[in-house]
Amino acid sequence: MSILLRNIIRFVFLLLIQVFVLNKILIDQLVSPYLYMLFILALPFNLPRPAVMLLGFLMGMSLDMFMNTMGLHAAACVFIAYLRPFIINILSPQGGFETTQKTPSMTSMGVSQFLIYAAVLVFLHHTVFFTLEVFGFKNPLYLVLKIVLSTAASLFLIVLYELLFFSRK
Repeated sequence: MSILLRNIIRFVFLLLIQVFVLNKILIDQLVSPYLYMLFILALPFNLPRPAVMLLGFLMGMSLDMFMNTMGLHAAACVFIAYLRPFIINILSPQGGFETTQKTPSMTSMGVSQFLIYAAVLVFLHHTVFFTLEVFGFKNPLYLVLKIVLSTAASLFLIVLYELLFFSRK
């Protein structure tokens, strides 16, 4: 299957899972699991930054249309799409990742590096999203707790997705 077709299927699948399953889950107003940003995390390594940012914007706006959040998801997605190449460069070994797979995953990056990569970008996504959602710092403990708990839930879902859909070498 071509990389383009795989990414189109991933876009639609993650968007539908987020809209029809995960958006129904809200635990005590603190945990909001988001899996859709995995689309941005799993884009090919060599994709140029403007293309990643455009795809992030499209994913965010698609979700914003379903959730009526007026660009919050788009802003958070464009932010992590912009920072993604920096994080990959920091985590990549000398000379880059040498792999037959051209997308970030547990098999191509290694488990620990992928977890760091995903954790940093998911944390940054949630920080931007929930800060814009709350739009103030009246209750900073609530904001920090929501960011941390939602990041943990989202990382759990990302690891579960990786274990289910990517085979080990």
